[in-house]
Amino acid sequence: MPSSATSMNKREGDALRGPAARSHLASRVDGRYKAAGPSRILGIDPGTGICGFGVIETTGRGINVRMLDCGVITTPHHTPLPERLLDIYNSLHEIIEVNQPDCVSIEKLFFSKNITTGISVAEARGVCILVARQCNLPIFEYTPNEIKQTMTGYGGADKPQMQEMVRQHLKLAEVPKPDDAADALAAAITHSLMLKTLNV
Repeated sequence: MPSSATSMNKREGDALRGPAARSHLASRVDGRYKAAGPSRILGIDPGTGICGFGVIETTGRGINVRMLDCGVITTPHHTPLPERLLDIYNSLHEIIEVNQPDCVSIEKLFFSKNITTGISVAEARGVCILVARQCNLPIFEYTPNEIKQTMTGYGGADKPQMQEMVRQHLKLAEVPKPDDAADALAAAITHSLMLKTLNV
């Protein structure tokens, strides 16, 4: 069974991803997103049920950042795991094809007390990394604490603080929704800020 997506208030560059949204995606991403830019970063918040993504464009080694696209890939809980992973695989390939990122920034795996959830996230994360490598994209990995530290200056920042910093960095009127999309954008922004110190 294919993935599904719910609707959201759309600003320029916002999207939710699923089978119903895919044909609609190409018509929304037009020539203004194809303009040359120093670096486009695809941030990924991996998950099997909900996989967040966010694409930003940065100039001046992370000084000027704007959002191009964000959303989530969702897969039905009752479908077999191989089908869910295949849908993530196909959806992410399409997102990369449309947005043409230069690199990928993805959250490192963080095991909580729920080992089952951790394994599920690891499986989705493996698919995301595979797709990035198949597309010949450099992959940069950051732990949740590294992302929080980079975004807020505090490794123990809570979700509302992180979301507000994402909004401020991208100069958006509202916090990006859903939360998984905002987390993916945070991963992308973190790498854009690291461009100041990394030779990439």
